[in-house]
Amino acid sequence: MKLQSMRIEQLRQFRNPFVLDNLQPGLNLIHGPNESGKSTLVRAIRAAFFERYRSTAVDDLRPWGDSAAAPTVALEFEHQCELWRLTKSFLQRKRCDLTIGSRSFSEDDAEEKLAELLGYQYPKRGASKAEHWGIPGLLWVEQGTGQDLEQSVEHAGDHLKSALNSLVGEVASSGGDEVIEVVRAQRNLLLTGTGKPRGDYLQLDKDRLALEQDIGELKERILKYQEQVDRLGKLKRDYERAEAERPWEETQRLLEETQARYQQVHQLEQAQAQEKATLDQLQQSRRLLEQNRAYQENLSRQLAARKADLDKAEADYQRLEAQAPASAARLQEVKAAYQTAEKQVKLARLLEVRERLEQDVRRLEQRVQQLAQNLTKAREYQQQVEQARQQARENRIDAADVKRLKAAEHQLNEETIRSSAIATRLRWTLEPGGSVTLNGDSLQGQGEQQLLDESSVVIPGVGTLAITPGGEALASTRRKLSTLQQTVEELRATLGVESVALAEDRLSAFEKAERAQQHAEELLKSVAPAGVDPLIAEQREAESELDRANQQLAVTPVPDASLGVPSLSESEAAFERTAVALESAEAEEQKHRTELLSRKQARDTAKAEWQRLADEEQSPERQQQLKKIAEDLTIIEKQASALEASLERRSQEIREARPDLLKQDIERYQNTINNLRQTHEARGRELRDIKVRLEAWGAEGLEEQLNEQEAELERCNRRYQELHRRAKALDLLLTLLTEKRHALTRRLQAPLQKHLDHYLSVLFPQASLEVDEQLRPGTFTRGTELGQVTELSFGAREQMGLISRLAYADLLREAERPTLVILDDTLVHSDEERLEAMKRILFDAASRHQILLFTCHPEKWQDLGVPPVDIQALKA
Repeated sequence: MKLQSMRIEQLRQFRNPFVLDNLQPGLNLIHGPNESGKSTLVRAIRAAFFERYRSTAVDDLRPWGDSAAAPTVALEFEHQCELWRLTKSFLQRKRCDLTIGSRSFSEDDAEEKLAELLGYQYPKRGASKAEHWGIPGLLWVEQGTGQDLEQSVEHAGDHLKSALNSLVGEVASSGGDEVIEVVRAQRNLLLTGTGKPRGDYLQLDKDRLALEQDIGELKERILKYQEQVDRLGKLKRDYERAEAERPWEETQRLLEETQARYQQVHQLEQAQAQEKATLDQLQQSRRLLEQNRAYQENLSRQLAARKADLDKAEADYQRLEAQAPASAARLQEVKAAYQTAEKQVKLARLLEVRERLEQDVRRLEQRVQQLAQNLTKAREYQQQVEQARQQARENRIDAADVKRLKAAEHQLNEETIRSSAIATRLRWTLEPGGSVTLNGDSLQGQGEQQLLDESSVVIPGVGTLAITPGGEALASTRRKLSTLQQTVEELRATLGVESVALAEDRLSAFEKAERAQQHAEELLKSVAPAGVDPLIAEQREAESELDRANQQLAVTPVPDASLGVPSLSESEAAFERTAVALESAEAEEQKHRTELLSRKQARDTAKAEWQRLADEEQSPERQQQLKKIAEDLTIIEKQASALEASLERRSQEIREARPDLLKQDIERYQNTINNLRQTHEARGRELRDIKVRLEAWGAEGLEEQLNEQEAELERCNRRYQELHRRAKALDLLLTLLTEKRHALTRRLQAPLQKHLDHYLSVLFPQASLEVDEQLRPGTFTRGTELGQVTELSFGAREQMGLISRLAYADLLREAERPTLVILDDTLVHSDEERLEAMKRILFDAASRHQILLFTCHPEKWQDLGVPPVDIQALKA
């Protein structure tokens, strides 16, 4: 199959017809920048074959924003020396026409003819997808999909196998497939794909295991039955012996005896505790009596100490009381100095206030005078500003318009001079009383006039003379002169002047008035920055402040200068010193009074304490109390000695009785009684349970059940062994048949492997690539490396995908199937060395197939050996 030309119209960016013709039977390099239409051309070819002409799922073919478009594709290609012409339109004008030589097909017949030729199918509804594309989906590589091969091979698998069958039909037509399928079906009834049992075979295996488990359980139950019988005999003997001996009653007697001994020891402990409490009370009373006796004996020593304290307190009080007059005199002296300093400060402050008021009056008088002068100047400058504004308003004129008027008059003068040089001059000298008429104007005497337009001279009694100035320059000058005159008149009217000189005079007067206004405004701002009115308000405020300052000065008294008042800073410093001295003197006076009161209180307290102790020492009650303390101590000593002896005896009795061991014996006997009773009761319950259980098991007939289950197991094992032998035989037979089939498949794959090895040797010398049963590239071997093609890098997978597609194309060509290879921006991830090898492969494949290579990098393919086709140039 050789594509010769294609024409597309109203398809995506190709709104106008676009033709790609003169395609070569081998390699075609078609290039253009991004968005130049390369992928659109590939999409157009795919749509022409893959999409139904009546499909509504091809809106992507429509040009942007054109809902009335009818995308159309026309292809011409050659196959088996016949010319095929295909024209297909979509959307708004749905149509499909196919011409093969002299035969014509249309609509569905034409599409089915194309699908039969190239080996693909159409979807029942909706857009065409990869699973429908068949052989073209394998050979036509879209942008960015060169590395994805498995799905394309799977979708084209039936067509590839059909081509192989046509090459090696004697191998592929073997009837062994039916036998393999029958054997596989029989095997699959018994075994899974991994060789595990299934169906009846699996069920028998499960039943066999279940029976074995049931038999094991029955044997275990029979063994338990026998054990329970033995257990029943032993329990019955133990129960009857315990019932006769009743060992818990003897233990109960020992428990009661031990509890009685423990109760006696407990009473001894209580008596001991009571005697200890009594002894503690006696010892506490003895300590209190001894403390009281020591206190009474210490009373004389305390009386002497209190007398010494009283004498010291009295001496301290007398010393402080003697210092009181000196402290009061010093305080009065400091107060007098403070009052004098206070008067000096008041006089100094009064003098300072009056001096400040006098300074404020002088400052405000100067301020009022300055503001009056500024106000006079401001009013004068304000008048100058108003006069300048008035002059500016009267002479206002646009400087730009004046400049244009001056330029226009200058051009008019130049054109007038130029017209005078080239215009026709008419001079006349008439007799007195004679006259002629020039363009309706009467001429008399003599004169001269320049004529730029056609004119007529009427001579009374003679006739009319027509004067036509000659030359093209004259006409141009006349038109320009008229335009300039009109421009000058319009500018004069706009400015309201009659000449340029008057305009310049007005402009000069206007600019002078503006400068005068600016100067006057600056002078006004220098004396009245905020204006005249704020200056007047400021003057009034200053006069008001001056009045208030005079009033304050008048009411401020004048100090007597003869008093010799020092400065305010000296007065305040002296005042601060006296204030500090006064505070210190007052603090010292307060401290002296506080200490005097404290000493007086200490003296009175010491005196009262001394008097109390003296009275107490001489009292008869104290003597009687000392005697009673001695008698009580003697009695307490005797009672304590008797209690200590009794406590020693009781402690000895308690130690010999060992109450801790008695308590443990009580706990041991109680636990023994409980255990003996619980064991006897549990043995009775177990006897009843075993009897009931044995009666139930005996009614079940365990021996009979065991015999039946063993017979069923034997039957199940025989059937299982039959199916086991059959499954093994079928599995072995299927393995042998499959191996034979694999050998035949390898012979079937040999043609494809041959073409694949041809290209692989160029790209990867000494490497090999195996093809699986589905004709997909599988295991890749290179030296010591072994792995799947899918494990290679992205660029290597893209290269392997391309050489695999070329091998499929060679296989199809040998089977006389049409081939067309389309590559859209492929091999973009190849380095220079790999790309060079791929160029050799493409050039070699182009000798057997037509290849359309679309790229946006023509510089990488310039050494491909074919002339490039520039899409941009074709569009232009």
